[in-house]
Amino acid sequence: MRLSSILNGQHFGNLAKVHGIVTYKLSPFEQRAFAGAISKGLPNMVRRFRSNVFIVTPPFIVGYLIYDLTERKHAALLRKNPADYANDE
Repeated sequence: MRLSSILNGQHFGNLAKVHGIVTYKLSPFEQRAFAGAISKGLPNMVRRFRSNVFIVTPPFIVGYLIYDLTERKHAALLRKNPADYANDE
């Protein structure tokens, strides 16, 4: 069975008649895509950043400190102890 025989020549969006529901559409050419982007968007972005900065940054700081301490300890363990070779000729 072919799909076109099921659709009976109709397009996919027009398969059923829906009664009692009113829909409104606005053309994309009539919309203002960036309406309020600066007047409302920037203050909202600052507010959201300020509300999350103290939740997100402490784990990153702790992770960096652990990484830095581990790297320093590893570099120190790679070095030879000069006291072990003090009596060598």
